[in-house]
Amino acid sequence: MAGHSKWANIKHRKARQDAVKGKAWSKCSRAIMVAVKNAGPDPETNLTLRYAIVDAKAVNMAKDTIEKAIKKASGEGSEGVRYEEVRYEGYGPSGVAVIIDVLTDNVNRTAPEMRKLFEKGNGNLAKPGAVAFGFTSKGVILIEAENATEEQLMDVALDAGADDIEQTEGGWEVTCEPTQFLTLRQALDSAKIETISAEITMVPLTPVACDVALGGKILRLIDSFEEHDDVQNVYTNADIPDEAMEE
Repeated sequence: MAGHSKWANIKHRKARQDAVKGKAWSKCSRAIMVAVKNAGPDPETNLTLRYAIVDAKAVNMAKDTIEKAIKKASGEGSEGVRYEEVRYEGYGPSGVAVIIDVLTDNVNRTAPEMRKLFEKGNGNLAKPGAVAFGFTSKGVILIEAENATEEQLMDVALDAGADDIEQTEGGWEVTCEPTQFLTLRQALDSAKIETISAEITMVPLTPVACDVALGGKILRLIDSFEEHDDVQNVYTNADIPDEAMEE
């Protein structure tokens, strides 16, 4: 999610993931299955799958669980589940834009559940495309200051297709086009530059400034979506103050 401090946002999200590790495993399994469906079960030739596996290992997902997800998606297991990628768009309190990406095996179940969560959070579900025009898809990689120098990043990241390298309050933010994301991440891995976050995300073109009260409402809405089993990612144009994160 976008906010006043990307670093604060990441800490908040990681704390949520740690608190609901079982759900994190479920989301990773689904991401693995979709990667397999799209480009095959071999992580050596399927970079999306390779990084989905890396993400799964980051939340301590067992090797046999990862392999089971790959087999299911390959049709090798007896349990055949087909997930569909769906994007929902809507508005939260004060008209803040929200985008939700889900992987679901039953759109007829998930759609009304997304609508209900919006309504509970004093928002409303909108038509496809209603808010997405206000975002752009970008690869965003965050690196702590002590893990790389500007010279190192200039040498490695720019050669690998990075658009920009920016120094922020917590370290370095490297951005790229989605098509360059896997190449860039692989280059940083090869250079042994440790990252704290690497994702293709929806970056708002015009963030909406929130006070602490509104920021708290948006965070509660985001949490309600992230607790849903089908939800993979939530994006918002809310510029949430650190004080709201801490609360």
